[in-house]
Amino acid sequence: MLDFDLADLYETPTKVFNQAVKRNIDHFPHDFMFQLSELEWEGVQSGIVSSHTVLINRSQNVTGSKATQKHRSKDALPYAFTEQGVAMLSGVLHSPKAVSMNIAIMRTFVEIRRILLQPDESRKQLESVIQHLHEHDVQLNQIYDALENLLDEKAAQRKWEAREKIGFKRPV
Repeated sequence: MLDFDLADLYETPTKVFNQAVKRNIDHFPHDFMFQLSELEWEGVQSGIVSSHTVLINRSQNVTGSKATQKHRSKDALPYAFTEQGVAMLSGVLHSPKAVSMNIAIMRTFVEIRRILLQPDESRKQLESVIQHLHEHDVQLNQIYDALENLLDEKAAQRKWEAREKIGFKRPV
């Protein structure tokens, strides 16, 4: 999540939020929090899918609100927090609102993970359909092979019957 979105959730100005984080920077290693590059920030602003892919590789969830983006200077690129970084915020921000919001965010992360890892009913149905199609393909191939064999036998029989016979011929 981006710093200004978290600041909105914690009902604090982004500047104050970032100051609290910077005072406790040792709590936020690079895999907990990182600053977006200009290219990543432009991607967030314009919604370019390829930049979004880069962001997903670096952080687990990055969002942005248009209202807050307008007030950010080009020199101040936003910070992105991974799930672990959001968890670490509970040790940095101590207001009652921050604590309750942090609990809600962590519960959301857990629920998202549960939903993503849970086998989906439609996925099971799709796998079942694929299995049936595969079985039908095998059966159809067997039918085609049998038909080909019958056709080959019929063709061979016609050739045998249509051949020019040698030897004594009866008058008709």
